[in-house]
This record gives sequence, structure tokens and C-alpha cells, in this order.
Amino acid sequence: MSERTAPPAETDAPTPADDDPTETDVTSGATSVVRALENAGVETAFGVQGGAIMPIYDALYHSDIRHVTMAHEQGASHAADAYGVVKGDPGVCLATSGPGATNLVTGIADANMDSDAMLALTGQVPSEMVGSDAFQETDTTGVTAPITKHNYFASSSDTVGDVVGEAFALAGEGRPGPTLVDLPKDVSLGETDREPGEARAPATCRPKTDPDTTEVEAAARAIERAEKPLLLFGGGVVKGDATDEARAFATEHQIPVVTTMPGIGTMPEDDALCLSWAGMHGTGYANMAITHTDCLIAVGTRFDDRLTGGIDTFAPEAEVVHIDIDPAEISKNVHADYPVVGDAGRAIEAIDAEMDQTPDAREWREQCLTWKDEYPMDYAAPDDEPLKPQFVVEALDEATPDETVVTSGVGQHQMWAAQYWTFREPRRWVSSHGLGTMGYGLPAAIGARLAADDDETVVCVDGDASFLMTIQELSVAVREELDITVAILNNEYIGMVRQWQDAFFEGRRMAAGYDWCPQFDKLAEAFGARGWAVDSYEEVPDAIEEALAYDGPSVIDFHVDPAENVYPMVSSGGANGKFALSEDQL
Repeated sequence: MSERTAPPAETDAPTPADDDPTETDVTSGATSVVRALENAGVETAFGVQGGAIMPIYDALYHSDIRHVTMAHEQGASHAADAYGVVKGDPGVCLATSGPGATNLVTGIADANMDSDAMLALTGQVPSEMVGSDAFQETDTTGVTAPITKHNYFASSSDTVGDVVGEAFALAGEGRPGPTLVDLPKDVSLGETDREPGEARAPATCRPKTDPDTTEVEAAARAIERAEKPLLLFGGGVVKGDATDEARAFATEHQIPVVTTMPGIGTMPEDDALCLSWAGMHGTGYANMAITHTDCLIAVGTRFDDRLTGGIDTFAPEAEVVHIDIDPAEISKNVHADYPVVGDAGRAIEAIDAEMDQTPDAREWREQCLTWKDEYPMDYAAPDDEPLKPQFVVEALDEATPDETVVTSGVGQHQMWAAQYWTFREPRRWVSSHGLGTMGYGLPAAIGARLAADDDETVVCVDGDASFLMTIQELSVAVREELDITVAILNNEYIGMVRQWQDAFFEGRRMAAGYDWCPQFDKLAEAFGARGWAVDSYEEVPDAIEEALAYDGPSVIDFHVDPAENVYPMVSSGGANGKFALSEDQL
């Protein structure tokens, strides 16, 4: 699929076309690239200008595609990622060659780990200069090969549009992921009148969507005979738009549900069957259910280590039914007794149609409710102690509509947001899971804001250290007049690092303190946003109300208890059922 043949020599730039996009014919590789994006239905792209990508930007000048200039290429990749998560279609980002392309790498790797559909377009030095260590040259396809679903080195002005269309379609085909097209400047500038075709994934990529009948039958029999069945909904349920089928199956058969962090929102968290998310900082009752189930029906999850803890102790009593569109995930980490390869929604419906009876799980459901009572998600908030971060998250949740989109950075604040916000729908929780990228939250909020409906609220729950990493993107939110609210849970630490240092490194807090951070409320004002600083419980409601009411980017710097830790916690590699509720239990 990759174009790696010797490209033609660089040609002179074409004469600029008329400003009316309806009269702009394909005249160059660059205009073909943009036409391919238009044909694919792309409405928004994020990027940063530069020399080698300049021809593409010149072609975008004549397009109705909205381009959002970000402050840093990493921000462009995170914004495109989040845009795609919320929209349900691949996000698009652009960067120039060399440092522009390498600055995209973190965001591309992030999208790859979380199976997020995204297309990256990178400029490249002219083909004849590739390999000569030219100014701003980097082997972009070589660098990104391990972290893309596939990447392409464009070699012809005539075919580059079709290559871009194929890369876009491939990003969303089957198991989603990022793709990349590297665009040498001569290919972009080269003349062509070839109109790119419809965006289609390559013929070699035909994921299996309908599961085998024998697999479905075996899985159905296993579920029918279970006494303690448990559904585990992963991010694949979201990516596969299988939420309706998943919920219907759980409700019809009255099977309790746990989710992974990427699967948050696949089951309403206020539903009686939902035990919320499991894993290292998941709820105690979700982890107890996984530990004691006799039939785990996992849908669209890769069983990563933050979910499983120690593999030997994960769901030790269970037969495992594993539904996934990617056969490479079957038995990769957790052995699947009953593998079902196919589209999540189709597989669930097929199993449901095959089942003759619902498992009798009344006692099991009662046990799960008992665990909810025994291990509630609560926290102490004494008046004589600093503001608790959990309180802030709950206050934000209460003050915002059910359909609010929540983005986050990575760390303690991410865990508290996932734990104490009640999510009822998919594509409302947008975070970095597999790669764990600090700085994801703010640019993700920009992408989410542009993908969400105008009447939907977008909130970024961030940490002081995470916010500082991509704070420059606040200037973009101001420039674009984006209505987003950033809530910083400021504990003056890289909080999760500090928590681990206290628990596992005898309290040696090396390089974890962030008491040198600026006053974020003042810095927000300097960017042109609105800012608040909050130190007490009494100030929380008014600050949240004012920030949400402000029609533009707002930042609330919540000064929270620096000693507060995230619990429950399963020690790395530990058993899910042996979660700690305090440091002395680790």
C-alpha cells in the first residue's frame, strides 16, 4: 500500500486558482490533497504552518475546510485526536517537515495506543533531497512506522490525492488508528489535473465484521450456564458505535457491567447494573466483580496492565468470552476461552439471537449491590483541611448538563474526574489512556469544542503540571473564541508521582514539587481568557457558575489539598480484588 518508488523531480508552483472554491480545479498535488480531504467530508483540520507543508496550506486557502492554527504541533495532534473521538470520524492534523513532524509524534503515539482514528499530513523536503540531511529533514515515515496503523511516502502528484483519501479511510476502518502521509514538496507543487476518487481503504484491509457461527454458539452456551456473569465494555464499544447493542444486551439479560476507562459512558453510570470502571484506580465493587465472576464477557478491550493488574490473578474464576474486531488482541494478554472475532455490535446481536435463555444471576446481582455498599466512592472533607479535589469534580458535574464533554490531562486529576463524574453517554469522556500523555487535556478541549454541538458544554479537568505542558494552546482558544472551561486541580505537585514516591520510595519526593508554577488565573487573563483562583469550599459554586456563564475560555485555579491521594488503588501487577483504600494497605 505504501508509495515508496522514486518520485518525479520538483516542478514550478502552479498559477494560483480563482478564490471561488467552486471554480478551483485540481492543478497540483497540493490541490489534489485538499480535494481528497473535501471528498472525505473533512470539515476541520488542526496544524502549524511551515516551509515544506506550505503548498498544502496554499491549497487550503481556497477550501471551505476550517483550519485551526495551533500554538504547537503536539497541540494540533491532540486536538485532532479529540475531535475525532467526539465526532466519530477521523481527525486531521498538519505539520511541516523535521521538527514539525516530530512534534506530532507524541499525539500520533497517543492516538495509536487508544485506537483513535486520525490522519496526519506532514511536509517533506523535495524528493531529490531526501537522505541528504537537508534543512528540516527527518525520516518521518521511519519515525512513525511503529506508531501508525500505516504510513505513506507520497511519490506522485497524480496519485497523491488518492493516497490521502485511502489513508483517511484506513484510519477509521475496522479497528481505528492513526495514519500518516508524508508529502515531499515537489509532489505537492507538481502539476496534475487528476481528480482524486472516493476515499476508500485499501482492498487488503477488509476486517472481519461478522463473527463465525461456531464462535457465537460457544459463547452463547457459556453465558447461558454462568451463575455470575459479568460484562466488560471497553473502548472498542465506543469506537464501533456499539453502545446501543451493548446496553440492550446487558438490560435484556440483567448482567452487571464494568467498563474500562476508555469504555466510560458505554453504560450509564447511574444505571443499577453499572459498577463503573475497573482497574488500578477503578471502583472497589468493579474490581470485586471481576475477581469473582465465573464468566467474563469482554467486548472491545485489549486487557492492558492498568486494567488487569497481575494477569495470573485477573478474573481467576472466570471463563472468558472475548469479542474484538482485531484478532491480534485475542489471547494476547488474557486467554480467551471463547474468542469471537468481529464487529462489536454485530457480535453482541448474534450472541443474543443465539441464546435460548438468560442466566439466573439474581444472587450475583445482589452480591454486586452489596459490594457497592461495602466499598462506596466517598472521601472525607473536614472543614479544617484544604479543599478536596473530589468535591470540585462533583460540583462541576452537578453544575453542568448530562451531555457535557469532559477532557483531562493525565495524573491524579484524571483519576478523580473519571471516578467522581457521572457519565451517561459515550464520547463524553476524552482522555489519554494507553500512553498517559500529560498536557493532553487543553488541546483536547479545543478539538472537542469544535466537534461538539454548539449547545453542548466542554470542560477540561486538568492538573497544574499537565496544564503547564500545553498552556500555550489557551491562546488558540482565545483567538477562536471557544467556550471551554478549564478546571485546574492545583496541588502543586505531579500528584501521581508524589503519591507513588510516598508509597513506594519512602517519601523521597524527588522532582515532584510544582510550587513554582505561575498564578494560573493571572496567566489566563494575560492570554485574554477569564481567570479565577479558588481556595475554599465557599468559593467553589460561584466560581463555577461564573466560569460556565462566561462565553469564552475560562480557567479556574482550584487550590486543592496537596496531601490527597487517589484511592482505591491496586498495586502495579497486583490482584484487583486486593485494592488498597489507604496508603498503609499498599
